[in-house]
Amino acid sequence: MNKNNMNNKKNRDLNYLHLPRAISDIDSLKISLSKKDIELTKEEIENIKKVIEKYPMRINSHYLSLIKEKNDPIWNQCIPKIEEIEETGGEEDPLKEEGEVPFLTHRYPDRCLLIVSNTCAMYCRFCTRKRKVGEAIKNPSIEDIRKAIKYIKNHKEIRDVIISGGDPFLLGDKTIEKILVELRQIPHIEMIRIGTRVPCVMPERITHELCSILKKYNKRPILYLNTHFEHPNEITEQARLACERLIDSGIQLGNQSIVLKGVNDDPKIFKELNQKLLAIGVKPYYIYQPDLVKGTSHFRNKVEKGLKIIKGLRGHTSGMAVPHFVIDSPGGGGKIPLLPKYSTINKDGSVDMINYQGKKFKYF
Repeated sequence: MNKNNMNNKKNRDLNYLHLPRAISDIDSLKISLSKKDIELTKEEIENIKKVIEKYPMRINSHYLSLIKEKNDPIWNQCIPKIEEIEETGGEEDPLKEEGEVPFLTHRYPDRCLLIVSNTCAMYCRFCTRKRKVGEAIKNPSIEDIRKAIKYIKNHKEIRDVIISGGDPFLLGDKTIEKILVELRQIPHIEMIRIGTRVPCVMPERITHELCSILKKYNKRPILYLNTHFEHPNEITEQARLACERLIDSGIQLGNQSIVLKGVNDDPKIFKELNQKLLAIGVKPYYIYQPDLVKGTSHFRNKVEKGLKIIKGLRGHTSGMAVPHFVIDSPGGGGKIPLLPKYSTINKDGSVDMINYQGKKFKYF
């Protein structure tokens, strides 16, 4: 029995969503782009072929529709580039997520990360889990998930479980419900967070049926949802309706973005993005400096760029639109916040301060 068949048998109880056909090969990509009057050069075709041999490509119809031209912010997130395999820097697992229990990371005392899928509606080229996304043999089985849940049951200090992937919402409704049921039976769990990019890249997945399940289990423990919008062009009418359905189900929504070169590395873009997010009921939560993942260094800027973005938000828009800027420290040290220097505490206890306009003030 080959590995894929073994994995299919192993996962017979793990129901994945039946997805419409997505672009995963160069011929499909060429045909789809030609309909948008975009042609790939011979060099680009050969480069994409080389990249997807190592890092799979998947672009669904909704996300493809957002591309306006070559190398625009949407293109750069979903179309493979040769830099992904030419770069030698970075690590496959810079955050040291792989632990003793497969598909579970228990880094902070009171919370843990539970990986339930390695499949996504669209494979982001900057993904921190490029090492495992898209390969069937690396998918967790239902037994893997139950072993991880058993660990959570045995560790009473855990009060917060983050369900992630891949994308949890690429699982079928029944499987999502099974996982929520098992987690809800653990008395010391107070909250469950779901990390998904589906409201952005495949908003049609947020169905009334899925929202009914989420609403049903949005009691103690409380459900929260963090999504990933990276650019204002991703906030479409379909995305707004998806978020509205989740909000109507009582789910509180947050957003995590990454400062990405060629996508959003400008204070004006983040200001527009975060204002649009708030307008559809999504609270900007984190802005990340990109992780040191192998094959993604062409997305990385200097850290000062992220600080400049925060400086361009604070005071220039609502405080609700100003997330935390963090680095998820290499080696598994966790998230560390960074702030522009706004103040200096003096020996006498007074504080020298600079406001968003650069004006100086003193607090005694």
